[in-house]
Amino acid sequence: MDIQILEDDHSLSDGVAITLSDGNTFHKEYMIQDAKTGFLNYGDKLSLIIMDLNLPDGSGYDYLKFVRERSNVPVLILTANDLEMDEVTGLTLGADDFLTKPFSLAVLRARVASLVRRSQMIGVADGAAKEASIYELDDMTFDFEKLIFKKAGEEIALSVNEQRLLKVFLDNRGQVLTRDALMDRLWGNDGEFVDENALSVTINRLRSKIDTKGETKHISTVYGQGYRFD
Repeated sequence: MDIQILEDDHSLSDGVAITLSDGNTFHKEYMIQDAKTGFLNYGDKLSLIIMDLNLPDGSGYDYLKFVRERSNVPVLILTANDLEMDEVTGLTLGADDFLTKPFSLAVLRARVASLVRRSQMIGVADGAAKEASIYELDDMTFDFEKLIFKKAGEEIALSVNEQRLLKVFLDNRGQVLTRDALMDRLWGNDGEFVDENALSVTINRLRSKIDTKGETKHISTVYGQGYRFD
């Protein structure tokens, strides 16, 4: 598995690589511009990006936007910023998980394992059997096998969490799904580590991509109960 680490603290970058060293290849970058150059060279091989927000040549949010314009590779943010708004901003821009410094290396390993597992499970049912992988709805086509999602012929970039949420909604069309049920389907046993804002942000991002203003709304909030996809 190829992992890009964007972290200007060389010791921390080395520590993360050592912690996750089992069979993985690492691309260590310390500046945003270097990370962008690296991504253009090897981004199609990446299975995961681990990145800081406070970097010498700017904000990691800029790099996150750069990545999301080109790829749905899973992104884990590591940062000393512990304000709720920092997490919401990161998730809104397409990050898949958020870990505040200082953190336990055991927790880091667990988060990475969960994120990679969720990424690999796209298009596969929550059991062993594979379900339908291609869905067509209005002017949209969602191919979970090839990970190609289109609306009106234009490709939509979806993060890992957005893909999993969409799959859950499509497999349960017309049913009201509670927040707890969605948290469990998206994060499973790791849900205890996930802020509830993550679900709200993921739903809002998915809405903004498939429910265009003036068109039929597919994701509805059922107040006091949860959400429904029609």
